[in-house]
Amino acid sequence: MMRIAFVFILIVTTTPLFAQFTPIIRGNVVDNVVNEPIAFATVLVLNTHPALSATTDSLGNFTLRAIPIGRYDLRVTCAGYEPMLIPEVILASIKEKLLTIKLKQQVTQLDEIEVKPHISKQNPLNPGATLSAKMLSVEEAKRYAGGFDDPARLVSAFAGVSSNVGDNAVRVRGNSPQSLQWKLEGIEIPNPNHMADLRAFGGGTVTALSAQLLANSDFFTGAMPAEYSNALSGVFDMSMRKGNNQKHEQTLQIGVVGIDAAAEGPFKQGGKSSYLFNYRYSTLGLVAPLLADNAGGINYQDLSFKLNFPTKKTGVFSIWGLGLIDRVAATAKQDVANWVYDNDRENHDIKQYTGATGISHNVYFNKKHQLTSTLASTFNGVNYPVDKLDSTGYFNPKSLLNNKYHHFVLSASLNSKFNPKHSNKTGFTLSHMRYNILLENEFRMSSTKRYVVNEMGNSNLISAYTTSTVQLGKQTIVNAGINAQSFTLNNTYTIEPRLGIKHQISNKHTLAFAYGLHSRLERLNYYFIKNTAAQNVNTKLSPTKAHHLVLGYNINTSTFTNLKIETYYQHLFDVPVIANSSFSMLNLQNDWFLSAVLQNQGKGKNYGIEFTFDKYLSEGYYYMANASLFRSI
Repeated sequence: MMRIAFVFILIVTTTPLFAQFTPIIRGNVVDNVVNEPIAFATVLVLNTHPALSATTDSLGNFTLRAIPIGRYDLRVTCAGYEPMLIPEVILASIKEKLLTIKLKQQVTQLDEIEVKPHISKQNPLNPGATLSAKMLSVEEAKRYAGGFDDPARLVSAFAGVSSNVGDNAVRVRGNSPQSLQWKLEGIEIPNPNHMADLRAFGGGTVTALSAQLLANSDFFTGAMPAEYSNALSGVFDMSMRKGNNQKHEQTLQIGVVGIDAAAEGPFKQGGKSSYLFNYRYSTLGLVAPLLADNAGGINYQDLSFKLNFPTKKTGVFSIWGLGLIDRVAATAKQDVANWVYDNDRENHDIKQYTGATGISHNVYFNKKHQLTSTLASTFNGVNYPVDKLDSTGYFNPKSLLNNKYHHFVLSASLNSKFNPKHSNKTGFTLSHMRYNILLENEFRMSSTKRYVVNEMGNSNLISAYTTSTVQLGKQTIVNAGINAQSFTLNNTYTIEPRLGIKHQISNKHTLAFAYGLHSRLERLNYYFIKNTAAQNVNTKLSPTKAHHLVLGYNINTSTFTNLKIETYYQHLFDVPVIANSSFSMLNLQNDWFLSAVLQNQGKGKNYGIEFTFDKYLSEGYYYMANASLFRSI
């Protein structure tokens, strides 16, 4: 009884630890293409008396002091740039508010036409995105119901995205969750979820990166710009925010499933460098009596961090990382009468780990170029033995999954703004892939076990791209680019053109079209499936490919409301299938032990229409309503 009472207390209480301070909004204003700091920009807090404002210094920094706690709208202006309206900035007493504001340069200065401020939430952060992209605002995400501080569950509120209650797998426009690419700090990372791929490939229970550590990030649902490769349905392009470089702040939360501790601040007072750490430990053992059988055997923990080091002449260096460790245990039921499902008679002891860490460097030169380079390492592994209890009371090995992957990644890109009408981004990524894959399973209905996969080796995935944004006249923007990718395991390659056109009919109406050819590799274990003669039968598999076509219409119905309509068509081809059967990789849920010859002969298509109506916070309320009609065949 005392245990249940204690659980109830933890459910209804959370303990934040903080100190009082004078409310402050700080941040920096930069160019949206090359991220060069913008000096002499004005940041105005709307609807305050007397008016509160600040002007950026030579490094683009600003500080607004002595602002009462509450919600505010900010207007940012600078000569030669389009004005921007930032709604719903929440100033609380726990932390300073840190903002990074990106302004778009005006093509021409209009003397007789009123230039209305652009609302920061209407467009994604990536200036090369035309359609099917939405910025996940950190401020907005905190208000989503059922988000559980999980970025994957937060994006399920977007049109065209569906999810299940039992997991956080992201299904985009009828595609499987494994078709989505996860990126962190510009690098593709393994599935960053706890209990990853156990219920559905591409999903898990909760993302290891807390939404509290995210900076504003982009989520793509189709027709991605040319810089994105190895992604079939969409991309979740996440970035971590920088820590506070002026004040030390700590937060500790204790809840029903564990603890969450965070710390940030400057390395030394008066310096520009900062640190940011977050650690979470969770166990469901405490609430096991309230959960399903064996749920109390779940334990997980994760650590994420970002260290930021600005320099005077050599740019900005950052060291970042994300790591997680999971364990899931389940015990067989000893009484034969209680065997309802096959796993009732099985012992499971699953151990998983995933991580990504890297060092990134950004340098600006000639006020027109930004060079970004990253050296990173990603790794993930799972050890999943299953023992089956027989009718005599003895356990026999049933299957074994023991996979280890380690990737070394080098990435570089050059952002160039030749003039206000033309910008370009060109870059490459080299990923050296090492793997050690062991899959052993019972052979069909017999108790004989054999290796489905037993492979150790390495390969490379190389991609390069170039993409340009060109403004034609005053109302039309064209994003055009091309991506090339090569997989050295079987010497397959793809060349993928991308195109986006956006035409502003008036201040309120915009029409846009986007096209892209996209592809994605299969999971490595499927390339090494062995037949009964222990021969690899799928090493020649090509990537699954898809043509994406999207047509969109956007209406700014008022300053704080927006209606977006998108219709899309996706033609999928070169899909791995089993000949003379209904099996297709498009419908694969989570079969680790698939042992069949696969052929790139499958096809599929997704088409539909999406409606999104947003009202940003004003007059004390907000809402988002969306509807999706689609068909996948």
